[in-house]
Amino acid sequence: MKYIAGVDIGNSTTEVCIGLINDRGMLKFLASANVETTGTKGTPSNVEGIKNALIIAMDRVHKKMDDLSVIRINEAAPVIGDTAMETITETIITESTMIGHNPDTPAGAGIGTGYIYPIEEIDKLPCNRSYICLVSKDTGYEQAAEKINRLMEVYEISAVVVQEDEAVLIYNRLNKKIPIVDEVKYIDKIEIGMKAAVEVAPEGHTITRLSNPYGIASIFQLNAEETRHVVPIAKSFVGSRSAIFIRTPKGSVKEQSIKAGELTIHGEKSEEKVKVDLGADEIMKSCNKVAPIVDIDGESGTNIGIMIDGIKKNMHELTGQEGTVKIQDILAVDTLIPVDVKGALAGEVSMENAVGIAAMVKTEHLPMEKIARRLQDETGVHVKIAGVEAVMASLGAWTTPGTELPLAILDLGGGSTDAAILDETGLVKSVHLAGAGQLITLLINTELGLNDLALCEHIKRNPLAKVESLFHIRMENKDIKFFDKPMSPKLFGKVVVMDEEKMIPINSSITMEKIVDIRKSIKKKVFVQNAIRALTQIAPDNHIRNIPNIVLVGGSALDFEIPDLILNELSKYKIVSGRGNIRNCEGPRNAVATGLLMSYKGQGKVL
Repeated sequence: MKYIAGVDIGNSTTEVCIGLINDRGMLKFLASANVETTGTKGTPSNVEGIKNALIIAMDRVHKKMDDLSVIRINEAAPVIGDTAMETITETIITESTMIGHNPDTPAGAGIGTGYIYPIEEIDKLPCNRSYICLVSKDTGYEQAAEKINRLMEVYEISAVVVQEDEAVLIYNRLNKKIPIVDEVKYIDKIEIGMKAAVEVAPEGHTITRLSNPYGIASIFQLNAEETRHVVPIAKSFVGSRSAIFIRTPKGSVKEQSIKAGELTIHGEKSEEKVKVDLGADEIMKSCNKVAPIVDIDGESGTNIGIMIDGIKKNMHELTGQEGTVKIQDILAVDTLIPVDVKGALAGEVSMENAVGIAAMVKTEHLPMEKIARRLQDETGVHVKIAGVEAVMASLGAWTTPGTELPLAILDLGGGSTDAAILDETGLVKSVHLAGAGQLITLLINTELGLNDLALCEHIKRNPLAKVESLFHIRMENKDIKFFDKPMSPKLFGKVVVMDEEKMIPINSSITMEKIVDIRKSIKKKVFVQNAIRALTQIAPDNHIRNIPNIVLVGGSALDFEIPDLILNELSKYKIVSGRGNIRNCEGPRNAVATGLLMSYKGQGKVL
């Protein structure tokens, strides 16, 4: 009798399965465990996580690490996700003379134009022009309202810009109602004496004049070249309820442009060049034309070139691999990325087209051998590199009740999407593709502009709700949930992530509906596209309809909506698919680790 362990090193988690081989050579599954992967997948830093998982699993059968006869680990190919922006002409505004703003509580409605000055200076100016008042934090709202009312008796005051959160307080005290925008933190950096426009939309509406380049051109009499310069500003105003535009003086606008660049995709027999700014579809078409891919390069000095070089350099340092690191697959996804409007005073961004890229780096066997040697040295147990992830996953998925051969699996992991098909003769055909759960998290973070990967991981995994009172929430599916005890006032009016019993607030003005749309769209772009791409490559005669049933395994198969998105797409091909239930107890997890045990000596005999 001997104890053996199967270890699946994933991008996000490391999973272990413990089995016992009896005197008759029969395998009995005993326990399992999973922990967070330590370090980048496929590097020696994974060893710490493997040991942690083994200790937990062996403790569950009241055994120690020394009782193991062999540890079987999977071949782990690292995958890195990154984004390469589409070609963007970035307008840089110097001297902070052009801003856009969208506070929570502007006041009034309409558009006001005029020359912008501090409220203390206007009564010293000519009265034959229209003015916009600047109210700093040193001036209280009552004092400001009283001063503006007096000025209005002599001057045409068309709008007000306030540093503090006091727009409504001032507005309610004015004799003549004009648009007011507040919360302009860096009001002291505004260049005074410039012509400006302030627009506030009615409640429930968004601005129309300042979000339109031609609207801005009409107000400020811009020529065609000047109008082209204000496009990023206008784009940053889209969807806002209020905005401020201050005319930039001559010579203070500089323009920079960084090309998206061109990808060169090297296949075994040919190569393709494709411009990144043509979008994800064209990139993927080029990849399919030259498949199988040998390597991918990016044009030097461009966004994509910098990204590809960075990936290769990073993986070279992590793996210590000698020679050139090569990329064996990429997944390109169209997305939007918020780009800072330089010189803005309130963190304004312009949503620009971008291409999200997940790249799979092909490593030599040496990094896995380093992992095996280090694990063996630190545990004293013989370690064997045992098999390709997709092949092992197909064996593990076979333990799902209700399955039969031929059987296909989709292993939906953190860094890669694997597919394999196991036929009646025991032959396995597999493919390992870039792009999975981590890319989804990255794209959600990028498109929402949250700069918080941990929060975006929660957004990816859980449904959302809107806190509409201290006693009830509205779920994203329109259900209303009531509570006996009041919630924290800090949650009122916020969109929250429903993470089991905990509510995690999303501190953003983006609506719940918009976040849900972005989340689902990204999941479709990544997993549905990759599912079709992977299954086509392994299907008999490369036609998906020739696959009778598919089992979804891996951590992302636990997602509350990904399996349904894939099922809906595969139903077009009349394929039975669903989450696996490995060994009738693990759900979709532990397939690879289980398969590593089943493949021990190629027996597959299970008690």
